[in-house]
Amino acid sequence: MKQLTKAEEEVMQLLWKLDEANVASIIKEMPDPKPAYNTISTIIRILENKEFVSHRKVGKGYIYFPLVKKEEYSSQSLNKLMNNYFNGSFRNMVSFFVKKNDMDIKDLEEILKELDNDN
Repeated sequence: MKQLTKAEEEVMQLLWKLDEANVASIIKEMPDPKPAYNTISTIIRILENKEFVSHRKVGKGYIYFPLVKKEEYSSQSLNKLMNNYFNGSFRNMVSFFVKKNDMDIKDLEEILKELDNDN
């Protein structure tokens, strides 16, 4: 799976949130200052070329929708982060984030409890 640029990822985050949208709806969800219509339209076409997004014609316009699930992309991105910066070690990655975010034992116990509840 291809990596996305920051701008492409921002548009994908909005499409994942909206499920489907036209360019104007995507822009409406973006913070001010809003990007130009042509900018977002170009990013959408790039995302289509990367096979992250597809469209269907509605009237004179298009409705865009994600082809890649957010969880799938998140998992791939997390694995890349782990492999590139933590020698493929999940333990090293978690240890890094615990230290950098100054987590205490109570926070870790809550995370472990949530993980146990999910299983």
